[in-house]
Amino acid sequence: MYAAERAAQTVRSPALAIIVAALGYFVDIFDLLLFAIVRVDSLKSLGVPQEQLKPVGLWLDNFLQVTGLVVGGIAWGILADRKGRLSVLFGSILTYSLANILNAFIADVPDSGGGAVLHALGLGSAVHQYGVLRFVAGFGLAGELGAGITLVAELVTPNRRGIATTMIATVGVLGAVAAFGITRLVDWRVAYLIGGCMGLLLLTLRIGVVESGMFEAVRTKPSGGRGSFWLLLYPRQRLQRYLCTIVAAVPIWYCIGILVKYCDAIGRSLGMPETALPSPGAAIMWAYIGLAIGDLASGLLSQMLRSRRAALWVFHALTVVAVGLYFTTAASSLVAFYACSCALGFAAGYWAVFVTMSAELFGTNLRATAATSAPNFVRWSAAGSALLWTTGERLLGGGAATPWQSAAIVGAFLIPLAMLAVFLLPETFGRDLDFEEA
Repeated sequence: MYAAERAAQTVRSPALAIIVAALGYFVDIFDLLLFAIVRVDSLKSLGVPQEQLKPVGLWLDNFLQVTGLVVGGIAWGILADRKGRLSVLFGSILTYSLANILNAFIADVPDSGGGAVLHALGLGSAVHQYGVLRFVAGFGLAGELGAGITLVAELVTPNRRGIATTMIATVGVLGAVAAFGITRLVDWRVAYLIGGCMGLLLLTLRIGVVESGMFEAVRTKPSGGRGSFWLLLYPRQRLQRYLCTIVAAVPIWYCIGILVKYCDAIGRSLGMPETALPSPGAAIMWAYIGLAIGDLASGLLSQMLRSRRAALWVFHALTVVAVGLYFTTAASSLVAFYACSCALGFAAGYWAVFVTMSAELFGTNLRATAATSAPNFVRWSAAGSALLWTTGERLLGGGAATPWQSAAIVGAFLIPLAMLAVFLLPETFGRDLDFEEA
């Protein structure tokens, strides 16, 4: 029955599903990286002093936003396995679009009149409003990619699945390039409005996208633990599979969340002059150009080698080389720094293979829960990487060079750990997804 339904849907719906998922991920990345790009300008305009830009930025981005991502990843994943992939795909887009529109209107309010209510809720400060909205935006952003990848993976034939998910990831990461370009043209508040409105426009594409036939067939059966997050934690073999899926991709957000987003602080510690420090926005743009090319290359490599694991190992090795270049040659000039940022992005561009594996590793009754929560735990790892980074700075004595030294130590720990995780995962290339978890 699954095969017949899937054959019929192959004719009428996969192309549109791929387009919607790709554009949804494009807007997802646009909004996810927008704060990192406008972090300095927006916080300065809100009155945050120079010495607080880094800690406040870490709190808003590497804690509140990514915590929203992990909470949302679990919630949206459960809903996708219980209510359907489509409802989550569009519900998440609506949530983060509205949150980002509200980001454009944050402001300090007086503690009298209507503002008294906001002060009573602890939201009288623009920075506090920013924090709440970054959490809500993160919560909304958590659902789009996993639901879209799950839907497409179940609609597309096994031999074309990797190509379809690679297209989604490649188009999606270009959202960061678009975000940088728009912030060069408009104020940060207008950029948030544009991002939110793009998401709302995307909702109009819902017409014509159909639900996965696999999910529809499973929905008619007794629940069988469908969408039960705890089933990912038991038995031990399934927990190991889930944890290794997450750990395998942690270096991506170490590279982006630390080395690229906070390139100004690391560049300063590497001895670059204050007048020639790299811009986080520009570094993000170059890194995501590299990511787009890397996602395309890693996805095609996995198809050519007929192995997801081999492609991951190749790109982990490239990450070691790119991180080494970052710490040894990037500080020689701004051109070299942005070139190294692009190289970091390319080497970390195995997100397409990772999200494909996260869908292929689990049965239909838990697939969306795993494929939606795993990428967001990876994004949340940016908080852990930041904690290791700042803790390492303190342990190293807090000198001028400790930011880059601590960041290098964190990378030396995380990348080999990711390689080990891939070793412990089974191969998933060409797997038939028509199965359920016990």
